[in-house]
Amino acid sequence: MLKSGDKVPSFSLELDTGETITHNTFKNGRSIVYFYPKDDTPGCTKEACAFRDRFSVFKEKGVQIYGVSKDSIDSHLKFKSKYSLPFPLISDPDLSLAKAFGAWGEKNMYGKKSFGILRSTFVVGPSGTIEKVYPKVKPEEHADQILKDLAL
Repeated sequence: MLKSGDKVPSFSLELDTGETITHNTFKNGRSIVYFYPKDDTPGCTKEACAFRDRFSVFKEKGVQIYGVSKDSIDSHLKFKSKYSLPFPLISDPDLSLAKAFGAWGEKNMYGKKSFGILRSTFVVGPSGTIEKVYPKVKPEEHADQILKDLAL
C-alpha cells in the first residue's frame, strides 16, 4: 500500500463523466481518493453518502473527491443518480489503479478469505504526493475523520 510521501503512480482511467483522469489531475490541488468494493452495497453506500453529505465543506476548501471501484461506468452512473453523489467516480475495471495504490489484496470477511478491493483512502497533495493514508475505514464515520485530520 502506498504511504505518506509516495508519488501517485502513473495511470489513465475513465470517470463516470466520460472524461479521462490521469495522475496529473492530482496536481491541481488536494484530493481525496477512496477505494470501495462495489456500487450500491451497504457499506459502500454509507461511505459515499457520508462524503456526499460533507461535500460542500470539502469543495469550499478546494478538496476534490474521487471514488474508485471496479464497477462499470453504467453502474457508477446509476449509483450516483440513486444517491445524488456530487463527485466523480473512477471506473477501474482491471484493478490497475487499486493494485498500484495497494488497495487490492486479501480480505477476511466472516472467516472467509478472498481477494478484493481493500476499503482505503488516500489524501493526495497538490504536488501529486500522498499526504495521508487510511488503510482501514469505518464507512459512516470516515468523511468526518478526514475533515478533522485535515482541520477543514
